[in-house]
Amino acid sequence: MRSALSDDVYSALKSLIMDHELAPGTRVTIDTVAKKLSVSPTPVREALARLEADGLVTKRPMAGYTTTALLTREEFEHLFEMRLLLECAAAAHAADLRSTADFPDLPTISEGHGYATHADFTAADAAFHDAIAAASGNPLLHDAITRLHSHLHLHRLHSPTDVGGRSQQEHDSIVAAIRAGEAARADIAMRLHLEASRDRHLAKW
Repeated sequence: MRSALSDDVYSALKSLIMDHELAPGTRVTIDTVAKKLSVSPTPVREALARLEADGLVTKRPMAGYTTTALLTREEFEHLFEMRLLLECAAAAHAADLRSTADFPDLPTISEGHGYATHADFTAADAAFHDAIAAASGNPLLHDAITRLHSHLHLHRLHSPTDVGGRSQQEHDSIVAAIRAGEAARADIAMRLHLEASRDRHLAKW
């Protein structure tokens, strides 16, 4: 059974990676992390194994662990292919399951307004997509989408894209379709948003 300490170390290490305090391609040693977090090597080992499964670190023989490098253009395009498959389905399922009694409030984003840094905006955007994945009612789908977003988040922190209020408008269309219970419309709205987001990023590659 996994210990609470192992969970804490995993969360701490993941935050360091997601916030770029451990930059892509950085060597991560068990002893160094254990000293930094004032824990024994065992929970660090367990946390790194989980992060390897998440794809956030890689392990090489005789070299140990390294934080995963930023996505290549091809990998980025592959990631968006998966997002289109998974997140459009999640939006459609969320529309099917919505009810006035228990449908969750979806966070909204307003780019350039109310966020001190680009990192704050990307976190808010990720929370929006995570909320829709959770509202799909499928925990495996939610988990798969969360893993994809980890890699996208790292890329976006490294390569910020200024898109004004376009994402907000696209998000509003998705939410309206979900709240109306229109699965096909939610699927299309999510698809249009993801394709536009992909194109905005590729235009600045």
